[in-house]
Amino acid sequence: MPRSVPTVRQRRLGRDLRQLREDRGLSSDSVAAQMGWSASKVTRIETAFSKVAPADVSNLLDLYGVSSETRAALIHLAHEAQQRGWWTEYGDVFTDSYIASEDEAEEIRVFEAQLIPGLLQTEDYARAVIEAGRPDDPADIDRRVRARMARKVLLTRPNAPRLTTIIAEPALRWPIGGPAVMRAQLRALLEAAERPNVEIRALPMSAGAHAGLDGPCVILSFGEDDFPDVAYTVGMTGENYVESADQVQRVTMAWNRIAGKALSAEETVALIATLAKE
Repeated sequence: MPRSVPTVRQRRLGRDLRQLREDRGLSSDSVAAQMGWSASKVTRIETAFSKVAPADVSNLLDLYGVSSETRAALIHLAHEAQQRGWWTEYGDVFTDSYIASEDEAEEIRVFEAQLIPGLLQTEDYARAVIEAGRPDDPADIDRRVRARMARKVLLTRPNAPRLTTIIAEPALRWPIGGPAVMRAQLRALLEAAERPNVEIRALPMSAGAHAGLDGPCVILSFGEDDFPDVAYTVGMTGENYVESADQVQRVTMAWNRIAGKALSAEETVALIATLAKE
């Protein structure tokens, strides 16, 4: 199993601490010796490989002799990096760090081939999807539905990310939960498309073969050059975290090729409205 993906706050803190050390002309070995740490601990902190306690950050800042303003900002960041996100309440549902990364992204690009993306699902639609995989566990179904609905708040908060989602046309036509549930889901998509931070596009069946035949994918962007995009692909074994530049580029190129065959946002709204009437 891959290690937990560091959050943006962890990576920003590590970057700033590394920059301070380099500005002082200190090697990681020198810092480790003066702090009484192993050299690997300094590296783990600066690369966000492991979380760093605010007390350790404070000691490093003492060593680096930073200004009071810089000190206050980095100590605050250290405390933020330690905070438990809302999703930890659903640790049995969200089993990896995808949700933490999604929560900090500035832009989310999604391609879905068979389902409405989770961030846009209605409660009844989500329940129908989850029930299909867990028909004999009502308590677990309820908990997973609550978790998915809590996740949707991301799109309506003041600092909401931009979501661009491409949905294959069959997913818009497949009557998940029955006609009434699907009709309500399509109407919910029309409402979501009115938000300034949400763009919904359909990949029509007339597109034929396309770059998304291998399955869904998500690309998360964080709006800072020091924090490159990450991607997730989804298969039968679950979500696969993609971090290397080459792999992320391949996923991004595939998403762009899909986008090149997708309908415009306006054409998609017209298609969804027609399907909802049907």
